[in-house]
Amino acid sequence: MTGISFSFDPDWMYTLSAPFMTNAFLAGLCISLAAGVMGYFTIARHSTFAAHALAHIGLPGATGAALLGLPVSLGMGVFALGGALVIGALGKRATQREIATGTVLAFATGLGLFFARLSSSASQQMQSILFGSILTITTDQILGFAVFDVILLAVLAIVYRPLLFSSVDEQVAQAKGVPIGLMNVAFMAIMAGVITIAVPAVGTLLIFALVITPAATANAIVASPFKAMVIATVLCLVSIWGGLVLSAMFPAPPSFIIVTLSTLFWAIAKGVTSLRHR
Repeated sequence: MTGISFSFDPDWMYTLSAPFMTNAFLAGLCISLAAGVMGYFTIARHSTFAAHALAHIGLPGATGAALLGLPVSLGMGVFALGGALVIGALGKRATQREIATGTVLAFATGLGLFFARLSSSASQQMQSILFGSILTITTDQILGFAVFDVILLAVLAIVYRPLLFSSVDEQVAQAKGVPIGLMNVAFMAIMAGVITIAVPAVGTLLIFALVITPAATANAIVASPFKAMVIATVLCLVSIWGGLVLSAMFPAPPSFIIVTLSTLFWAIAKGVTSLRHR
């Protein structure tokens, strides 16, 4: 059995200056902004399972796109958006959608594996789809991420108050005339976009660590929604950039280190919070 050793790379500074690393750092910035902001709403709306499911629902879109010779992100985005609209239409309450979401999730995962078996190209890309490949992100992808972030912030500037109101207290928001159904669909549609741009960093299997874990850590530290979003964004960015630096110093898969850092921050926050409440 082959052993695994994390040996120090004395040329790690040279590695960090490489163009592909610059792309990775810029991608991390774009991903952190989107994931940090929407992660708060995901937890507030008790939609963590639905958000996690979107990444897997996008799997057949990614492998199907590879099968047809189309951009993987395009296929994933289309399938994730389709799944988001269906889940959003099922309502905010978990009891209204868990069974349907779980069923669609299982079918989509199986369909993704089926598409992968039909094409050697799709099969070869399965590992990067499942576990991420942030070091291979291109300049065109970064431009796409940046455009998405601008659109995300513009949309949130318009729907921030009703979205936050419906996330925190749905019944009161509905009584005040907030269009709950529209907010559900809008939230899930935005999440589909966030998932699509975050998957290249850590893959569909580890996406939880970027979208949910930093937000959960921030919620354990502060109560203010805006402060929680800012802290979640910073934690996500530190996890990605720290993961890139450490993966250059001690050659290892960046996604593994990114997830480890994100989880470590959450564990520390939970530990400190527990000590304070004693």
